[in-house]
Amino acid sequence: MSYNPVLAFFLSFIPGVGHFYVNRKVRGFLYGAGTVGSILIGIFGTFMVGYQDPFFVGLIFAFFVGVINVLDMIIFLLRNNKQNQHQQVIQSEEGQSVSVRTDDSDRFYTIILSFIPGLGHFQLGLINRGLTFLIGFFGLGTMIVFISVFTDQGAFLVFLGILPVIWVYNMFDAVQLESKKQRGEELVDRTILEDFEETRREQGRKSKTLATVLAIFPGAGHLYLGLQKRGIQLMAAFLFAIYILDVLRLSLFLFLIPIIWFYSFFDALQKVSKHGEEELEDVPVVSYIVNHQKWVGFGLIALGLYYLLVNVVLPTVGPMVARMFHFDIQHFYYSYFQGTIICILLIGGGLKLMVGSKKRKENA
Repeated sequence: MSYNPVLAFFLSFIPGVGHFYVNRKVRGFLYGAGTVGSILIGIFGTFMVGYQDPFFVGLIFAFFVGVINVLDMIIFLLRNNKQNQHQQVIQSEEGQSVSVRTDDSDRFYTIILSFIPGLGHFQLGLINRGLTFLIGFFGLGTMIVFISVFTDQGAFLVFLGILPVIWVYNMFDAVQLESKKQRGEELVDRTILEDFEETRREQGRKSKTLATVLAIFPGAGHLYLGLQKRGIQLMAAFLFAIYILDVLRLSLFLFLIPIIWFYSFFDALQKVSKHGEEELEDVPVVSYIVNHQKWVGFGLIALGLYYLLVNVVLPTVGPMVARMFHFDIQHFYYSYFQGTIICILLIGGGLKLMVGSKKRKENA
């Protein structure tokens, strides 16, 4: 039977459909019925007992059936791929046609292995390029998890969002190189950074592609383009916002994080579009900080006093005050004082903006 192995693989993500496509009807029925049946039994059990535990058990069982279904399809296609390649050699000597093409099989091999970053490039013989993706993906993930666990700050896990970007780019790059190989073009084993560097040398300016990729992390794209002041401010604002909102438990203001990210990303895209066409000026996002560095110093002193109060004074004095005056100062601080300070700062900032706006209107 003639079939497309790539299409068969992607159809297998719907339990049973891929197996029906390659004419494995019994397995297709078992996997499809096992997945759908597990979910239906879970829903029925939930209605019977009145709580959701049976439904979650059914979902878990359906997930495992789906995983086994995909793995079974992968094993079948890989095994059949080797048999077809052997048959093609024999049939080609006899001058007969074949039903499964070698280019489809090679493309399928590359796509399958590329689901683990770097392995698809290893299949193509590009060891250095594959190591770039492999180490970049798993190294970055390990570093983020390690920092989150070591500092006990779960907010750093937000940077795991970079991993899907690396994974998708790895898949795209592997398939693109496979297409070049099938067209008879020579593949050069070099890292992604070497590609960008060569592009920069040819064009005489920095790579817009690399700048766009780096723009995913706030400030990094600006730093690459040489906009140091603007890049450092955006990067510091993003990281500082995550840290402060997590430490002060200000979940109400979490909307600030995506605002900073989107502003940084689209600002970087604007700078990338102008790069090479006109000279980029490194203008800080907030010039007030540059011109009034003493206020930055006051802010750092206030932050240092805050940590001294929370980590040294309260743990030391709190138990003594509780024994002598029967007053829990730590509970008072975390329940009322902390929120009061934040409210005062917000009100003060609002009044400052109102007064500044009024002065500008009078001067105008």
